[in-house]
Amino acid sequence: MSKNTRFIFTVLLLALAVGGYFGLGRREQDRSLMAVLGTGVLRIGYAVEEPHAFLKPGGQITGQSAEVAKAVAASLGVRNIEWRVADFSALITELEENRIDVIAAGMFITRERARRINFSEPIFHVSQGLLVAADNPHKLSSYNDILQKPAVRVAVLSGAVEEQLLRRIGLGESQLVKVPDARTGRVAVETGVAEALALSSPTIAWMAGHGQLGKTEQALPFEQPDPSLTSSTGYGAFAFRKTDAALLAAWNAALKPYLEEPRYRMMMKEFGFVPEEYPGTASTKEILSR
Repeated sequence: MSKNTRFIFTVLLLALAVGGYFGLGRREQDRSLMAVLGTGVLRIGYAVEEPHAFLKPGGQITGQSAEVAKAVAASLGVRNIEWRVADFSALITELEENRIDVIAAGMFITRERARRINFSEPIFHVSQGLLVAADNPHKLSSYNDILQKPAVRVAVLSGAVEEQLLRRIGLGESQLVKVPDARTGRVAVETGVAEALALSSPTIAWMAGHGQLGKTEQALPFEQPDPSLTSSTGYGAFAFRKTDAALLAAWNAALKPYLEEPRYRMMMKEFGFVPEEYPGTASTKEILSR
């Protein structure tokens, strides 16, 4: 038995044991892992947002979250991935309604989302950033600057962590402009619909490195929000249905060694992530308890 085969066999035993444990007292055991392995097909939902998940020329799905998902799926012996695109705000509903099996979209771990879904262990931990019009005419260098200037409006991806953070510091509805994706948000800043766009720092770095800033620029320097508000934010992970404990357990077992491999570090660099944005040692359980 090869090393890789032994690893997959161990993963399956672990996942089946967890599935049996969660199935005690229920009419049916959790067969989420066996269903995927039986068909050889895993349905992965994503939203188009660079650098997490997007289409390369020719139509192939790539991105930080997508490439990690491919590696984990291969370790589990999945033969075919069906990629299904949706608006970011609709992904959890797609998962709950059984149209996808996993969400791979750079989704941040939050307590609110964890009421509806289960998260894998984290795959990155990023800080916040701000996109502003060229030359930063409103001199914005923090979220608090926006709070102190009621006439300034900030675009946010609908349902994203940035929206939640801005609300938590006291930003009112009149200052928020909800957009479906980063490119729409950039256009909102260019056309004066909003004066800034709140995004994670790797997304802005990716846009800057690929000539996608247009008539905008990254607000530098940028002061991060109060650590008391962000100690549990910025961690990204995959998402699973509450009922799919066996699939989640197998996924986490395959994910752990991958995150320690050189190919993970090379992939992160390719998509604009720096070592400080690796997930670190915090577990999802710890993050949700903060």
